[in-house]
Amino acid sequence: MELFQQVATIEEVRQFIQENELAFVYISREDCSVCHAVRPQVQAILENYPRIQSIQVDADQIPEVAGDFTVFSVPALLLFVDGKEMIREARFVNMENLDRQFKVIVENY
Repeated sequence: MELFQQVATIEEVRQFIQENELAFVYISREDCSVCHAVRPQVQAILENYPRIQSIQVDADQIPEVAGDFTVFSVPALLLFVDGKEMIREARFVNMENLDRQFKVIVENY
């Protein structure tokens, strides 16, 4: 199942974060093998949290995303709650920990 909506501009990313109470941003690069391995695992977790809206940003197509969100390594996984960053994971992600963090935020929101 394809959960990640693709965006083409940094403005779309900013707008997505502002318009969604629970906004998940997956920042990756096309040539990143870790990004491709982590993505389906993250999608599987997100299926359990339908309230979290998600997008994928290709840092090669939107290079401003690295500066705007202080991303030094991909994949970068960012969860915003009411526009405020609450979760940040990068590169090698512990999926059980990510799932726990999502659960806590969704249950307490």
